[in-house]
Amino acid sequence: DTLKNLKESNILFSSILFILFTVIWIFLLGFALPIFLVGGFLFGKWLGTILVVLSLSLGATLFYMFANFFLKEFIKEKLLYKYHYLISRFEKNEFFYFLVYRFIGGIPFVISNLIPVLFNIKKRNFFFGTLIGMAPQLFVGTSLGSGIEKVIQDNVKAPTFFELIFSPDIYIPIIGFLILVFLGILLRKKIIN
Repeated sequence: DTLKNLKESNILFSSILFILFTVIWIFLLGFALPIFLVGGFLFGKWLGTILVVLSLSLGATLFYMFANFFLKEFIKEKLLYKYHYLISRFEKNEFFYFLVYRFIGGIPFVISNLIPVLFNIKKRNFFFGTLIGMAPQLFVGTSLGSGIEKVIQDNVKAPTFFELIFSPDIYIPIIGFLILVFLGILLRKKIIN
């Protein structure tokens, strides 16, 4: 209730605070899981998605710039043997392959922000590839956070696990997530391999 009241009293300030917190979180810790759930919980499905996508893209881009400047040789030493076959593909159409890379996912967020150092992705392509490529999965995750908030708000007592799972606000985002995983697997087989 306190967070909700703070958000409703000054939505612009709350949004800026959320973006700053997320950018710092991603830069220092590197993982995105709680961010999209919290974004959906606090700001709802639509505004939450916009804030989450923007802030994760900013944080990931800053982290990529840091890694590209300070950790480039270390990253090449540790990861180049595993992803060397992708270099020629990224050189052909950097933005397209990075967009597909971000859409497919399946790699921990912090690692997925380091791997592009191998391909020397332009900062602009990194930011917009992240923004567009991750938007579908972040929308699903933010919808899940929004659904959890709605289920909690609509129930006087805590719902059981099955009541929670069978709520449309929860199972529809989960189905959306499974569809994105399936599409990601298809894209990976068709484009990357």
